[in-house]
Amino acid sequence: MNEKAISEKLVELRGNRSQVEVAKALGISTSALSMYENGERIPRDPIKLLIADYYKTPIQDIFFARNAHES
Repeated sequence: MNEKAISEKLVELRGNRSQVEVAKALGISTSALSMYENGERIPRDPIKLLIADYYKTPIQDIFFARNAHES
């Protein structure tokens, strides 16, 4: 999965919650979350686990699933 697809998935999962709210819940900076959502950085594995747990979504669906335009 590429950075663009991951960033789109993260924005979709955040929904109406603010970046501040999600970053605080994850224990990361708002700027780090913003970089993940903008495709500027990919989170390290421990953060991937926190994000997947927070959104109650399998880690594979966020970071490793292939989307339709990658097939």
